[in-house]
Amino acid sequence: MPHEVDQSFLALPLRALADAALARARALGAEHADFRFERVRGASWRLRDGKPAGSSDTTDLGYAVRVVHGGAWGFASGVDLSMDAAARVAGQAVAMARLSAKVISAAGSDERVELAEEPVHAEKTWVSSYEIDPFDVPDEDKSGLLAEWSGRLLRAEGVAHVDASLLTVHENKFYADTAGTVTTQQRIRLHPQLTATAVDGESGEFDSMRTIAPPAGRGWEYLTGTGWDWDAELERIPGLLAEKMRAPGVEAGTYDLVVDPSNLWLTIHESIGHATELDRALGYEAAYAGTSFATFDQLGKLAYGSSVMNVTGDRTAEHGLATIGYDDEGVEAQSWDLVRDGTLVGYQLDRRIAKLTGLGRSNGCAYADSPGHVPVQRMANVSLRPDPGGLSTEDLIGGVERGIYVVGDRSWSIDMQRYNFQFTGQRFFRIENGELTGQLRDVAYQATTTDFWGSMEAVGGPQTYVLGGAFNCGKAQPGQVAAVSHGCPSALFRGVNILNTTQEAGR
Repeated sequence: MPHEVDQSFLALPLRALADAALARARALGAEHADFRFERVRGASWRLRDGKPAGSSDTTDLGYAVRVVHGGAWGFASGVDLSMDAAARVAGQAVAMARLSAKVISAAGSDERVELAEEPVHAEKTWVSSYEIDPFDVPDEDKSGLLAEWSGRLLRAEGVAHVDASLLTVHENKFYADTAGTVTTQQRIRLHPQLTATAVDGESGEFDSMRTIAPPAGRGWEYLTGTGWDWDAELERIPGLLAEKMRAPGVEAGTYDLVVDPSNLWLTIHESIGHATELDRALGYEAAYAGTSFATFDQLGKLAYGSSVMNVTGDRTAEHGLATIGYDDEGVEAQSWDLVRDGTLVGYQLDRRIAKLTGLGRSNGCAYADSPGHVPVQRMANVSLRPDPGGLSTEDLIGGVERGIYVVGDRSWSIDMQRYNFQFTGQRFFRIENGELTGQLRDVAYQATTTDFWGSMEAVGGPQTYVLGGAFNCGKAQPGQVAAVSHGCPSALFRGVNILNTTQEAGR
C-alpha cells in the first residue's frame, strides 16, 4: 500500500516559509528563486563479533534559498523557522548573487546563468516505494537481527570475526519556486552489510568475504525476505571464505571475463556514470576527481563500447537510490539514453548546463545532500541494459574456455578523466572449458574505459539483472555525498588484462 508523507513533516511551516522567502527574492529583483526545506534523518548500527560497536541517530533540518540575480547564482541557508528569518535568508542569497556578478565581471567573463525551461509542477507529492519504514522498527529489533546473523557466521568453521552494519535514511523534501512549482517528497533507503574474516593461526594470513546484497531504496522488508535471500547468502559465505583462503594467486595475463552484476555496477559507476556528467565533461567539475574523457564534442560520435552496450540514465527506477519524483530544481524525473548501440548519445544534465549547451530540457540531475548545501549536478541511476533474449550467467560462463568469473566489489582505482582503471572484487573463480574450477586470489582487471566496454561480447538476459549501488558517491567542493544505484546483467568480456595484485604491490 503506498505511503503518505509524514504528518510531522507536513506540520512544519513549509508553505509560509517558502512564500516569505520567494516574495523577498522577487522584491529584490531575482530572475529566478527556489526554496528547499529538508529533513534528513540517518541512523546506523555497527556490531563486531555480534556485540554492539557503535550507533548513531541524527537529523539534519533546515532550508535553503537559491536565486539567479543579475545573471549570477546566489545561495544561502537557515534553520530559524520564522517568516522574517526566511526573508533574511533570501536577502542574503541575493546579496551573494550581486557579489558573484561583480567577481565574474572583474574576471572578464560575460557568461550569465540561465536555466532551461521546465513545465510547472504545482502541488505534486511523491513517495518512494517501500513497505515498512525502518524508523518504525524498534532499535532492539535492528541490532538483534544483526546479532543473530553475526552469530550464524561466527558458529561456522573457519570464521574468526564478523563485522555487521546497517545504515538507514528517511529523507523529506519540500520545494517551491517563483515559476509556481511546488513539490513534497519522501524517500527511504537502507544498506545492510556483513563481513566474515578468516585467520590462519599458523601463518597469520587472513582474508575476508562480504555479503553482495546491494543497498536499496526499500524499507525494513528488505531484511526480512523481500528483495534478497539473506538466509542463502549467509549460508554460502563460510564455505566460500574457506575456499578463498586455500586458493592460489592468479597468473597475470589476458583472460576472458564474466562479470557478475555485484561487481560490474561499480565499473559502470566510475567509468560511465561519472564520465557522462556533463558539468565534468565541460570542465566545470575539475577539482574533485577530475574531468571526463567523454568530452562534449564527441556526443553522437564516441565509440564508448561494443554494439551490445546500451546504457540509460534513470531517475525513475523502482527502489533505485537516486530515484526521485522531482529533482532539486523542480524537474520531473525521467529516463533517457546515455549510450546506444555502443555510441555516446547523451549526458546527465541540470537546468543550467542544459541551457548552456543547447540540449533543451534538463533530465533532472540536480541534487543537494543537505539543506546547507547548494544543488549540484549529480548522478542518476546509470544502468547497463540486459539483452531481452539474453543468456543466463551459467550460459555466459559456458562460452569461455579460459577465463575468470568475477563476483562482488572491493577496491578500485581510476584516473581523473575516468579512462584508465583497475578493479578488484570479492570472489574470483577460474573458468576452464566452460566450467568453474575453483577460486583464485589477488586478482585485478585493468583496462581503459573504451577498450573494456569495446571488449564486451554479450550481456545476459533480464534474469541476470541486479540493481547495485552505493550510499557514498562524492562530488563538489565543499564535498557532498549522494546515494546512487546502477543496474546491470552479467556480461562477457573478451581478452581483458589481469594483474596479480600481490606481485604488483611487491614491485
